[in-house]
Amino acid sequence: MNKNEIKFGTKEWAPYNFNYCNGCSNDCVYCYAKDMAIRFKRKRYDDWCEMEMLDISKKAFTKKNGMIMIPSSHDITPENIELTLEVFDKLLNKGTKLLVVTKPNFNCIKKIIDRFMKFKNNITFRFTIGSVDTNILKLWEPNAPSFDERLNSLKFAFDNGFKTSVSCEPLLDNNFDKLYELIKEFVTEKIWVGKMNSPMKRVCCNTNSLFPTNKIKEIIEFQSDDEIIKLYNKYNDNKKIEWKESIKKVILNHNIKLV
Repeated sequence: MNKNEIKFGTKEWAPYNFNYCNGCSNDCVYCYAKDMAIRFKRKRYDDWCEMEMLDISKKAFTKKNGMIMIPSSHDITPENIELTLEVFDKLLNKGTKLLVVTKPNFNCIKKIIDRFMKFKNNITFRFTIGSVDTNILKLWEPNAPSFDERLNSLKFAFDNGFKTSVSCEPLLDNNFDKLYELIKEFVTEKIWVGKMNSPMKRVCCNTNSLFPTNKIKEIIEFQSDDEIIKLYNKYNDNKKIEWKESIKKVILNHNIKLV
């Protein structure tokens, strides 16, 4: 594989995506979608967390020849769960396969599983978990669920026979070993590992430069090329691990063979 063959962003996971909100109550400080919304003046740094439901009557629900990542620019939360269920119902009844990407709120996941049990073959959950430390999660993802809630959601989906995967993108500390040990037995598909992209620029934009700079510098140190190469070498032969493009680029830049 060379750099030109690496897929970027959501295309690594699915050829299509589907969103039905503007803004996200999780208010993650590293969020790409928030950065873009601020840059193009669709939102401000202090009102991104106010979720606006979109009019789905204008959306197309035709079946796609490929999986749909849903959502990609916001999350599934108690504020939008009823709209989420309506959207899922329309898509799944068309025979669409869904990749459900979320920092999982347990009650929301339970509602999805209870309602769409008969569609389990068309649903893959991908839960975002970047640290086992809830304090670290709360620093970077202020209103998102705790680690325990995310782990319980993963176990619940696994126990109910759904396909499960985890996104460790971005990794929020250098304790991936512990995270891997806690999640591996409940993952039927892959564990995706990636860096935080453009942390200084993006976090400063998303927080109006109010986020502690020393914490951003810590992330930059955690994901230095040397640390990424150490992580890659340790888990490279692990069939459950997939590397996001941010890590693949580091490996190729150092002329290391990417398997």
